[in-house]
Amino acid sequence: MNAVSPLPARAHAARKGSVAPVAKHLQTLDQHVIEIMSDSGEGAQKCGQSFGSIAARTGNGVWTVEIIPAEIQPPARSVAGASGNRIRIGSHQITNGGDEADIAVAFNEQVLLGRVNAGELKPGCIVLLENMWAEHDDAKIAGQYAETRDRLVAEGYRVYEVPMETECRALVPDPRKGKNMFVLGMLCNIYSLDMNLARDQIAFIFGKKDAKVISSNVALLEAGWQWAESNLDFKYRVPAVKATVPQVVINGNTAVALGVLASGMDICAMYPITPATSASHYLSDVFERAGGIVHQAEDEIAACAFAIGASYTGKVAVTITSGPGYSLKQEGLGLAVMAEIPLVVVNVQRGGPSTGQPTKVEQGDLLTVMFGSHGDAPKVVMAPGTIEDCFYSMITARRLAETFNMVVVVLSDASLATAQQPFPRPQFSTEWLAPPVDQNPVPDGVKPYDWDPVTGLSRRFVPGQPNGMHTLTGLAHDRNSRVAYDPEINEQGMRARSMKLATLQKILTPPPVFGDREGELLVVGWGGTKGAIEEAVARLRGEGHRVSSTHLTFLQPMQPGIGEILRGFRQVITVEGNWADDPNDPLIDESNRRYPALAMLLRSRYLVDVDCWTEVRGRPIKPGTVYAELRGRLAHLETSR
Repeated sequence: MNAVSPLPARAHAARKGSVAPVAKHLQTLDQHVIEIMSDSGEGAQKCGQSFGSIAARTGNGVWTVEIIPAEIQPPARSVAGASGNRIRIGSHQITNGGDEADIAVAFNEQVLLGRVNAGELKPGCIVLLENMWAEHDDAKIAGQYAETRDRLVAEGYRVYEVPMETECRALVPDPRKGKNMFVLGMLCNIYSLDMNLARDQIAFIFGKKDAKVISSNVALLEAGWQWAESNLDFKYRVPAVKATVPQVVINGNTAVALGVLASGMDICAMYPITPATSASHYLSDVFERAGGIVHQAEDEIAACAFAIGASYTGKVAVTITSGPGYSLKQEGLGLAVMAEIPLVVVNVQRGGPSTGQPTKVEQGDLLTVMFGSHGDAPKVVMAPGTIEDCFYSMITARRLAETFNMVVVVLSDASLATAQQPFPRPQFSTEWLAPPVDQNPVPDGVKPYDWDPVTGLSRRFVPGQPNGMHTLTGLAHDRNSRVAYDPEINEQGMRARSMKLATLQKILTPPPVFGDREGELLVVGWGGTKGAIEEAVARLRGEGHRVSSTHLTFLQPMQPGIGEILRGFRQVITVEGNWADDPNDPLIDESNRRYPALAMLLRSRYLVDVDCWTEVRGRPIKPGTVYAELRGRLAHLETSR
């Protein structure tokens, strides 16, 4: 069957009745990228998540990326209103969303057009397009459909028009609520996935509904599978390798929430904010069963204050937010630093400034988290690089907060928050949990802030502890917690709080190097760019280039040994999702160029001429884009010898 426009003949036949399956060649692939897009509320995101889960259970490597419009409810059939999911599946571990899509499924041509205009589809991409708009009563809509369809065909896309509305209406009264499961069935057929796993997935999704809901969605799934079998002339198989240990398939926010549970924290105080809110949604469902509490405060400031108060009583609380919420918490965080109250803060970064791009990814908050507070307020800053890291970082954060009586900030981002990836199911350890609160009497002579002269550490006092009564204040204070403006005492307090970071740095290990420890080019990254960077570096190394990368998990304090790693390479660059000036712009030179956050930190600390490449396009950085940039750098290094 040829992919032509208008609707292929076999699709017309399928609308009238059953037809014999078309001849098709089963092609084996190493990997593929699929995008599913619809208007908000039509279930494309759920379809993509389900497809990713089925593929992961099959044994494929999977990474999903949510396509989220900036508006909560954008106008229907709008170019900027695409809502959906990108799914990358492979025969090996997948660590990022990949490059342009190989297949796109669209519930209308306008949301598809937005992705085409953004350059998200590969040349010659297969397009499965809902055809109901071709004969719409509104001539303008029918004209938009025909114009877009013809443009796509002219530009070389393989367009298959799919009668989703007609096929679904035969099974459910409201096709808008069924197309996503029909599409799921089509994709299971196209990628040769086990339909029993797909049926199980539907039973899991609608487990809280009655049996009729589950059966009707299974019928839609099977109808989609049969339509694809009868009408599409292509079929793929991405070889899968069954995992040898149990796996979980979750997104970064769920991993953070599970990490909160696993760490022994039992209080989360937050105010809803995109893209962090789903972490509290998950905790709200499960936390109470583990003895935890989710407190939804009236605003971000109150959430921070509640968490600080809970931690003061002997717990270690967490507050979860995004950039604008973190800004509102700053004064409260300063109180926690001054009073040396342990606290964990999760900042799921998004595009800014101001409201910015609330549903888009960016790495713009690093310097704010490190230096944004008034006065010197040292905090531990960590940045998970994978979804699995999101889980384990919460356990580490709780332990560090309690050990050092400090604020520990975990910097996630919108890409990690919403992406799904399988990883080995964590095996719970009691070592992850907080030790019992010490309620023994405070020994005679021990002071509330009895700072160790070397480490800056002091004992944690808990309200109600015998001999532990003292006044807690956010003012400068002495070792007895008495307000003190004496210059020497003020410096003693500042030194002690700073020494905690130095103490932590001494027990950290150097960051691993992906590749050789010497070479032409070193790429340094942090946070959710890890997968894209390492894929690009691996590709270049496979071509014989002397390029390596290292990814920083601790940004404050930085891990030891970084300077030595940097100096082992002829050129060092950072790849980051925050702003940097382009040195080719007419007004930019070395006297005024703005560097991105990590490059600035590395340059100032290690006195190495660290260059940079950044992208702030509101989407995850693609491995192919990084590869092209690095290859250009390597070519320049070769010619400049």
